[in-house]
Amino acid sequence: SCKLFFSQDPVKIVKAKGQYMYDENGRQYLDCINNVAHVGHCHPDIVKAAHEQNQLLNTNSRYLHDNLVDYAERLSKTLPKKLCVFYLLNSGSEANDLALRLARQYTKHEDVIVLDHAYHGHLTSLIDISPYKFRNLEGQKEWVHVAPVPDTYRGLYREDHEDSGTAYANEVKNLIEQVHRRGRKIAAFFVESLPSVGGQIIPPAGYFQKVAEHVHKAGGLFIADEIQVGFGRVGKHFWAFQLQGEDFVPDIVTMGKPIGNGHPLACVATTQEIAEAFAATGVEYFNTFGGNPVSCAIGLAVLDVMEKEHLQAHATEVGDFLMKLLKEQKIKHPIIGDIRGSGLFIGVDLIKDQARRTPATAEAEYLVTRLKEEYILLSTDGPGRNVLKFKPPMCFSMEDAKFVVDTIDKLLT
Repeated sequence: SCKLFFSQDPVKIVKAKGQYMYDENGRQYLDCINNVAHVGHCHPDIVKAAHEQNQLLNTNSRYLHDNLVDYAERLSKTLPKKLCVFYLLNSGSEANDLALRLARQYTKHEDVIVLDHAYHGHLTSLIDISPYKFRNLEGQKEWVHVAPVPDTYRGLYREDHEDSGTAYANEVKNLIEQVHRRGRKIAAFFVESLPSVGGQIIPPAGYFQKVAEHVHKAGGLFIADEIQVGFGRVGKHFWAFQLQGEDFVPDIVTMGKPIGNGHPLACVATTQEIAEAFAATGVEYFNTFGGNPVSCAIGLAVLDVMEKEHLQAHATEVGDFLMKLLKEQKIKHPIIGDIRGSGLFIGVDLIKDQARRTPATAEAEYLVTRLKEEYILLSTDGPGRNVLKFKPPMCFSMEDAKFVVDTIDKLLT
């Protein structure tokens, strides 16, 4: 059940640095996949922070320790003011599971709305709210409700619609009304700020605000899953939900993957009111490794590196350049249907037919296999597995972008 990348001809990686990975024969691969090694593989500052704290103390968070408070304070500076309570954990799956518990405890409701083809983690509770997984397993639970992905390229309401944000939000509103008619109540709308497994989707402007309005009216909470797309990946903003505008603030934000640059670290940020409702049960929340001094030292080091190396601005600059190069290819190659993204989160939607926008699944698979032979690691996603998914380490350079696009051009030609 465990699957390798390029399973027909897998790569054995023995070393990595920055945006490059090396196999056992010393061959260098450009990593366009890895949104976990956020500031670069084996970054010396991260390695040093872990090593130094490991020599002093690593224990659970039942003792006072400055790292825990320092880290929470640093994180709070990146978020809207009302998100001021932090729970530290070990993985994105743990974070999303806790977010679900917080929402249910606060609202006293059970039901959850998710987007089609969403993936939120591998725990049982999260498989249940991940259509990407449950459609191939036991199917949909009665407390789970699936809204359409706000995809303006291939979805219900496309780029020519006068107000696709409102139209997609109304789909959520209609879903809530159906749920209420069945005598059920909404605990949360659970969404990736930019749906990644769904095909690197950028929701239309105003969508989150309008959805939040409908969800709050129904007594539910808005949970933004930033596990793949947070920490400056989108360039213009530190968090992907901020692309919807400064006026939008989720009730809960979950973090994982890039937060620890490869170290198992995750976080849930929420409001004082929600945290107090969770504490009011009298049942303590305890996580053996969550918030340990080493994890917090690494988390702080990641934020330091991002600041010191101006990686958010870098993601904007390199991402814009990569998008420009890819758009030039779109004019040249009719197989490229759509290019969408922000910062270093970019999707290239390959199609068989310009009018019908049929997913070019086999061609996408062929292309990533051939790219691997050219020492470039890239993956596909989306319901049709036809979207080339760019989410490289944030140190990915202009030269790297040009190398990848030149190679894609050569292979498509």
